[in-house]
Amino acid sequence: MKWLVTGAGGMLGRDTAEELARRGEEVVALGRAELDVTREEKVRAALGEHRPDVVVNCAAYTAVDDAEHDEATALRVNGDGPRVLARMCAEQAPARLIHVSTDYVFDGRDRENPYPEDHPTAPRTAYGRTKLAGERAVLTELPGRSAVVRTAWLYGVHGRSFVRTMTELESRRDTLDVVADQRGQPTWSADVAGRIAELGVRLGADDRDATGIFHATSSGEATWHELAQEVFRLLGADPARVRPVTSEAFPRPAPRPAYSALAHHRWRHLGLPPLRDWRTALHVALPLIRKESCS
Repeated sequence: MKWLVTGAGGMLGRDTAEELARRGEEVVALGRAELDVTREEKVRAALGEHRPDVVVNCAAYTAVDDAEHDEATALRVNGDGPRVLARMCAEQAPARLIHVSTDYVFDGRDRENPYPEDHPTAPRTAYGRTKLAGERAVLTELPGRSAVVRTAWLYGVHGRSFVRTMTELESRRDTLDVVADQRGQPTWSADVAGRIAELGVRLGADDRDATGIFHATSSGEATWHELAQEVFRLLGADPARVRPVTSEAFPRPAPRPAYSALAHHRWRHLGLPPLRDWRTALHVALPLIRKESCS
């Protein structure tokens, strides 16, 4: 198959393009400068030139706090962009579309168990509202030939992330204060890229089980404080140097979910297991992140 990855300059977009190339797939990777997904004529031209079997949309407005003050811009990228892509895929059959979304489509309140894929959405932030608009647009405009992959708490070898920041601050600070009342699933972007590749193969083969909503996050749960402690531990540092604080210590324009773990039921229909435990993934990823930071 031939693949087209949008937002290919970002963490997940870059990992996805690299994963597809590693698997021997033909892939066209386009960053924001090469393809503005909000412009219909540009998207039509790109799909017409490259004729992809599967489009993976990693393009997104991810400035969660800025979106609170500029929801219109976030909506153009996160809502209108996916709609344009889905319409152009429908126009240029048989292209399929995998769209990346987020845990922010849920409110993150009063939960103790991971959100299943079909749980009612209730975003509390502008970012979450715009991402939900993108989900709905894709599934409405391209039914039967599209999938939404929600992920969360991403870190990776490329770009900035919480994990990279912790590795840098460990050598600069005697102690760190880290939020301990937000719980989710730290997830290595490379693991998500691998799952997107597997899903795309099934989607490209017209497997109806590969359509709809999927959750691609690591197994297990942690708070930001527990994640930071694990980073310190893997660095050979004393995890007690990471001190727990509440969210009130770091007020932000956009409220963060107190609980946003996602369930992984849909993968069973494809015969695939959930992604590996977050600690296992971090153990493999951290040396690669440190190597990239030093290069």
